[in-house]
Amino acid sequence: MRNANRLGVLVLVVVGGLTAGLVRPAAAAALEPGAAAPDFTAQASLAGKEMSFSLADARKSGPVVVYFYPSAFTGGCNAQAHAFAENMDKFTAAGAKVIGVSLDSIARLNDFSKDPNYCAGKLPVASDAEGKIAKSYGVDITPGEPGSKDSRGQEIGHDFAKRITFVVGQDGKVAATIGGVKPTDNVDQTLAAVQKLGKAPAGR
Repeated sequence: MRNANRLGVLVLVVVGGLTAGLVRPAAAAALEPGAAAPDFTAQASLAGKEMSFSLADARKSGPVVVYFYPSAFTGGCNAQAHAFAENMDKFTAAGAKVIGVSLDSIARLNDFSKDPNYCAGKLPVASDAEGKIAKSYGVDITPGEPGSKDSRGQEIGHDFAKRITFVVGQDGKVAATIGGVKPTDNVDQTLAAVQKLGKAPAGR
């Protein structure tokens, strides 16, 4: 009888553990097409000069590309920023603006935004140091590793937002979500989405 009671306690403990696991809140899912894109205002940098970026103001004239990336001055992010800079004429021709968002400090972004090898002064990048903007878009954030250094050999010192891009329409809704691809492919697919949006029939 004692063994049976012990078994009953054991079963309850195991089931209780499983139940606790099942009710844990799931990680936030990134916004999908059709969802309302939260407007935000953030401190940003363009060509090394600080500015205020407002999504609400930016989308008045056309779609806005909001791309989240882990960190300035790291391999994939360097390549992605360079690809965006190289294609800015095409984004502009499609009537779109581009804003990069990361958890970098504005000081790091001042350097990144003016570096001729990366943003090259062609697109602004915003500081989301506390990750509030990323969280509002359902973007996963992973802790940074203490002592990790960037491509310049300087300590990064912040957490990382997952690489994912949202195309926000003038109506304030997400028109496209691009993630899970290589940094430069992300740019190519984003440009295609923006160009397709520009060709959509009026009223759609």
